[in-house]
Amino acid sequence: MENYHFQYCQKIVVFSKDKTQVLLCKRKGEADLNGVFSCIGGKMETTDPSILEGLQREKNEEVGGDFKIKLYPTYSHNLLFHKKDGNAMILPYYMAIYESGEVKLNDEYSEYRWVNLDELEAFEPKVDCIPEEVRLLRRLEAIQEEGEFVLI
Repeated sequence: MENYHFQYCQKIVVFSKDKTQVLLCKRKGEADLNGVFSCIGGKMETTDPSILEGLQREKNEEVGGDFKIKLYPTYSHNLLFHKKDGNAMILPYYMAIYESGEVKLNDEYSEYRWVNLDELEAFEPKVDCIPEEVRLLRRLEAIQEEGEFVLI
């Protein structure tokens, strides 16, 4: 019998209001990405009533409930990632736009930065796929309608 176990770890690419920057947070104490900037988000839990509520829970845990974003939940770009311990993860990347509030990092992160899109390729240390995910999600602007965003 084949093994189908994997983790579903949704990620949020948060753009500034003017869509010229993205929010990146530096991981702390994590086996695979310690000291590396990544997008916010995390593993879906069996207690999450929906994917959207799982995204909101992770956002609230990692950057605070007062940090508000408009999430575009209609589409994501999905990656398969193999962790150092051999476990597999499916990483759906969702697009969001900053709405209001201050970032209040939890203990999973040591710092955050708003990185200009034109500096993203050279910015280090970051998760390698971030520039490509940003490019792909920006293409969604052509089909988005304001009413499709969800404030979380």
